[in-house]
Amino acid sequence: LDFLSTEKELETLLKGLPLNEISMHFKGSHSYSVLIELLKSYCKKHQIDCANLKGSFNFDSFSYRLLNGDYYNSFEDNMSELKCLLETVSNSLPNFKVVTINGQNFHNAGSTLVQELGFTLSLAHEYLVQMLEKGLNAEQVLPYLRISFGIGSSYFPEIAKIRAARLLWSQIVKEYASLDLAKIEIHSETSTWNKTIFDYNNNILRSTTEAMSAILGGSDSVNTLPFDSIFKKSDNFSERISRNIQHIIKEEAYFNKVADPAAGSYYIETLTASIAEHAWKLFVEIEEKGGFKSIIESGLIFEEIEKVSQKKDLNISTRKTTILGVNQYPNLGEIMIDKLENPVEPAKSKTVLKLYRGSQAFEELRFATSNYVMNGGVRPKVYLAQFGNLAMRKARAQFITNFFGIVAFEIIDAEPVNNVDWTVKHILESKADIVVFCSSDDEYSTIAPEITKMLKEEDSEISVVVAGNPMEFSDVLIKAGVDEFINVKTNTFECLKKYQEKMGIKLV
Repeated sequence: LDFLSTEKELETLLKGLPLNEISMHFKGSHSYSVLIELLKSYCKKHQIDCANLKGSFNFDSFSYRLLNGDYYNSFEDNMSELKCLLETVSNSLPNFKVVTINGQNFHNAGSTLVQELGFTLSLAHEYLVQMLEKGLNAEQVLPYLRISFGIGSSYFPEIAKIRAARLLWSQIVKEYASLDLAKIEIHSETSTWNKTIFDYNNNILRSTTEAMSAILGGSDSVNTLPFDSIFKKSDNFSERISRNIQHIIKEEAYFNKVADPAAGSYYIETLTASIAEHAWKLFVEIEEKGGFKSIIESGLIFEEIEKVSQKKDLNISTRKTTILGVNQYPNLGEIMIDKLENPVEPAKSKTVLKLYRGSQAFEELRFATSNYVMNGGVRPKVYLAQFGNLAMRKARAQFITNFFGIVAFEIIDAEPVNNVDWTVKHILESKADIVVFCSSDDEYSTIAPEITKMLKEEDSEISVVVAGNPMEFSDVLIKAGVDEFINVKTNTFECLKKYQEKMGIKLV
């Protein structure tokens, strides 16, 4: 909700819904106190027992602080409001959860799985502690908490994460109340961190495995986000596909027929124990530092997530982590800039949790090329000069096609080198901006130096690259004029950005 403050608006929203058969989850209301009164009035008008309504509110002032840099009104106001909400709901809407602990924010900021679990449990515990200090008892708080996790594509670890969450929450609750109150509602939402704008149909596959992990791990509810929602307003088709992922899992794969299918699996049980151990260690460290509120105020939480996200970004930049269609195996003919409706979120300050997608940096590079061409620029050309060993030249030609295809450069897959003069003439006629030699390491010293010298004499601006790492002949090649060696150890992002800048292409 952006705004809802009248009975008429609520009537419009709930019209035709079988409220006794579904659960309702309200997100983003400017005042949940007002919403509660509207719901009570609606139930009275339509002769519905409020006690039968099920659902949740998305009250989470700590997450608001994480994402916006400050509390809504003030911390004290937020905690006083929460106390009133808990007291009101317990009397009038006993099956409604008041607080949703939005753990998916940590996930979508690039945290590790252990960090997401540890921080989420600490956040939930902070609410309990704050309400106890306000005079409520555990029985008035625990039944009205709900946890929401982000689910990534690490299939088995994500299953184990949710199982570990229940285990650790019980460990926390037993210090305050009987274990009868340890059962907590867990919601899961498919990740946005790993979703892509390019080759976006892969998002359907990603969401499918994520939904499976969430259900097998024991989530009470799951939200599969539409595959196109990261770059535009989702439409009927993408929303239908999103729903059908769950329909197939339930009605055709029968995931609803077994309570805990992962139980007894040695691998998953061991993984659950390991994740629980490390997340508990993190939870204890946070408590020793004063609790979740303290690590927000000290900035520690932002620093820790930033360290991890930087490592993830480096692995993506060097292609140790593959994002299909973005930093590996791009669809060379795909143009998405004209379909982009949602603007890329700018980076935020170090006192705010930065939500982003792992593919974002590479997508910005590709959009820069598209924007350059749309504004009258000529798409940069990469000429593949292949010679020598058939298997090696083909493999390296494919490697370079993927490499420069990431930023939508035009790839000229020419016929293998015939002779030096013919090749130089053909390259100059093609008006290539970059020439890449593709062969085996031990064959580069044969004709590559001669071709390079002739090209540089004719056009000193042309970039000459060798695919691979021919260490024995690198001095000879560099002396001849070779500018760079591109191989699996190359920082792909930095290298491509450098070539774009040389061509006059600037980030959008």
